[in-house]
Amino acid sequence: MTTAEILKRVRRIEIKTKGLSNHIFAGEYHSTFKGRGMSFSEVREYIPGDDVKFIDWNVTARFSHPFVKVFEEERELTVMLLVDVSSSSLFGSRERLKRELITEISAVLSFSATTNNDKVGVIFFSDKVEKFIPPKKGRSHILRIIRELIALEPVQNGGTKLSVGLDYLNNVLKKRTITFLLSDFVSEPYQTSLQLAARKHDVVGIQVYDPYDKELPNVGLMQVADAETKQLRWIDTGDKTLRNQYREHFEQQGKYCVQAFRKSGARLMNIRTDEDYVKVLQGFFKGR
Repeated sequence: MTTAEILKRVRRIEIKTKGLSNHIFAGEYHSTFKGRGMSFSEVREYIPGDDVKFIDWNVTARFSHPFVKVFEEERELTVMLLVDVSSSSLFGSRERLKRELITEISAVLSFSATTNNDKVGVIFFSDKVEKFIPPKKGRSHILRIIRELIALEPVQNGGTKLSVGLDYLNNVLKKRTITFLLSDFVSEPYQTSLQLAARKHDVVGIQVYDPYDKELPNVGLMQVADAETKQLRWIDTGDKTLRNQYREHFEQQGKYCVQAFRKSGARLMNIRTDEDYVKVLQGFFKGR
């Protein structure tokens, strides 16, 4: 892909996702991820009904009538995107690849965060950390993130390791963040790393999958390639037993994923590539 093509795609994604952020998600994002801490703002005279535990006794003694401390939310947050860029994300049987949907969702979340004056950072990973973009504010920073989402090509040895991205998050970011983990969750075990991350950060998983990840189409003999190992093989999709095994494998992965998130106390969304992700995200924000 040429630089001009990348910039054109960046602009197209910016127009679409920034509009969604401004007109649909701004309020929901603000109310969902409000500041977790409180900072001192000022003192004012006591009003009947104020909580007495906030009385400032030093000021009260000085003026001979009660004053209370006023606090406000610490509004600035840090949003981290953990983005799976392994080769399995380059699959799609409908209008868009899983990677394209992940890019759009990441852009919506980034613009929602920057509208709220929050910092945004990204960890790109496959079976290793491919790239780390430290959290910053501003439109130019978000556009850089979108460019990387479009253009980054992983130097991958094979497979996906969500634990690698989660462990890196735990090591590199000491303060609490809102972390969105975007992947198809076709990965080696990651429950321990997820539990450690969820103790420190507010983790939200977004599983992006294609209909053919779940159901193998019945089209007879087909040559298939493993997206990550590149291994080729012929399969008979007309074999009902094979199709059942394929579906069962997907369901087992799904059960592991649900169990891992439930045990860690993190939230999980599932978005299919032929589904309206706007409704899913709105439902999540409103349900928090």
